[in-house]
Amino acid sequence: MQNFKDYYDILGVPKDVASEEIKKVFRRLARQYHPDLNPGNKEAEEKFKDIGEAYEILGDPNKRSQYDRFSLSWQQKSRGKAGKSIFKRGTRETELDEFADFESFIDQVLGRNNKASNDDDPFRPGTTKYATTVTPRPSRRNIEAKLVVPLEKAYEGGAERIRLEDGRSLEVDMPPGMFTGQTIRLKEQGVGGGDLFLKITVSPHDYFLLEGNDIAVKLPITPSEAVLGNPVEVPTLDGLVQMNLPAGVKSGQRLRLANKGYIDDQGRRGDQLVKIQIVIPKTISSQEKELYEKLRQIETFNPRADLLLQK
Repeated sequence: MQNFKDYYDILGVPKDVASEEIKKVFRRLARQYHPDLNPGNKEAEEKFKDIGEAYEILGDPNKRSQYDRFSLSWQQKSRGKAGKSIFKRGTRETELDEFADFESFIDQVLGRNNKASNDDDPFRPGTTKYATTVTPRPSRRNIEAKLVVPLEKAYEGGAERIRLEDGRSLEVDMPPGMFTGQTIRLKEQGVGGGDLFLKITVSPHDYFLLEGNDIAVKLPITPSEAVLGNPVEVPTLDGLVQMNLPAGVKSGQRLRLANKGYIDDQGRRGDQLVKIQIVIPKTISSQEKELYEKLRQIETFNPRADLLLQK
């Protein structure tokens, strides 16, 4: 079988890698080799295509399973072992020998239509002959469009549908780690085969605030958590992360979660800066009030001691 591609090797992961790890590796490599960050670098462009194809297969459990069976059968066939390799697509069973090369197998897994178009044939026996009018091709022209994306989408990347002023609707694969002011070039999506340049704006988030490639967040905590310390869950772009509050933490103090920030144009990740906010409850139960009264009677801390000494 010709042109076989080892997608695990392309992503640099072992064959027993978890699906979540495949996604993380794809984000990092897609950012590293994206054509917009490597203009004119054909090698990076080809690498980006291979990475995308590898993720399209390995990122889908069903397609990955088919690919794994195909890979095993291909290795056996390469060693000269006899036997048929059968794959299922829907209700149809398919043998490995049906495929002329590896690309044919991938085309079937991905559902690509490889049938050659006969539209260019002027006449075939047994068919009706039609006369067609060919319209002149419009001149090539590059165009620009603005795309506003939420922060989570800018971080993850992935498929995004955009609608252009000329009425066209395009689904494009956006790179992870987009930032405001970035320009993404889509080849031959302009007028007459020209290019489309997407101007990216990342919309403000209600909770996360970008500071370079760091992310600042505010974390409300209770007075008892501030005094005693406590494990708390903090939202990040990757989901909830547990952080240990140190005892005696102050309001306004910043704590750092390493490597939980945003990605810069070199693929490096910043930190998440957690700003502490001690929140006083507006209402408390009778039991809580009773405990606060007892605490006031026995507490030794006086925050106004320095003021009294200055009299």
